[in-house]
Amino acid sequence: MSDTLPPPANEYSGHRQRLKERFLASTRAESPDSLKDYEYLELLLFLGIPRRDVKPLAKGLLARFGSIGGVLSAEPDQLVALVGESGAVALKTASAAATWMLREEILDKPVLASWDRVLDYCHATMAHRETECFRVLFLDRKNRLIVEEVMQKGTIDHTPVYPREVIRRALELGASALIMVHNHPSGDPQPSKADIDITHQIRDAARPLGVVLHDHVIIARTGYCSFKSDGLI
Repeated sequence: MSDTLPPPANEYSGHRQRLKERFLASTRAESPDSLKDYEYLELLLFLGIPRRDVKPLAKGLLARFGSIGGVLSAEPDQLVALVGESGAVALKTASAAATWMLREEILDKPVLASWDRVLDYCHATMAHRETECFRVLFLDRKNRLIVEEVMQKGTIDHTPVYPREVIRRALELGASALIMVHNHPSGDPQPSKADIDITHQIRDAARPLGVVLHDHVIIARTGYCSFKSDGLI
C-alpha cells in the first residue's frame, strides 16, 4: 500500500484536531472510557497516515483482529497489508512501548519475587496472538533475567518445540534456570498431553546439567495455567 494518500475530504476536516483534544482531556481527567476503541486506533494511525480519513481503517482493524490488543499483537506484515508501512510502524511502536514498560518491571530483579509482573508481561506480549509462540526466560543464579527469547513460532494450535535447542541455548547463556511460556490462541489455557510431555522432557534433560525448570506457563486471553502451581512439574 502506498504511503502517498489523497487529501482529506471536507467533512473530515477538523476531525483529527477534535479527537486529539478529546484524548488530551480524557488523559488529564484519567478517564480512558471516554473514547471508543476505534478512536484510540485512529489516534495511532494519525501518526503514520497524515492525509486520510483513518476511521474506516481503525474500525476495519477491530473487525479483523477483535480488540485493540489483537491489533497491536498482529504480525507486522499483516498490518502493512492493511494500513501500509507507516501505519504499521505507528501501531507496532505503541505495542513495543507498552511491552517495554512491563518488561522494565522484571529487569534486574529476581523473577520469582516479581511473579505477578512476569505474568502481566507475558499476557501483554502473548495473549492476543493468533498463532502459538514458544518463548523462554533464561535466568541466572539469582533468578534474574539474562535474556528472553522466542524459540519457535507455530500455527493456530501447535508450536514445534525441540528440547535439545532449549538446553543448548541455556548452556550457551550460562543460565541456571528457565521459565517456559507459550500461548493458546483458542483461549483455553489448559495444557494438552503434548504440552505436559515436552515440559517433562525439557525438565529431565536440564536437571543433570544443573539447570532448573522453574515453570511452564500457558497464556490465554481468559487466563493462564502454571505447571508449577498445578503440580504438573
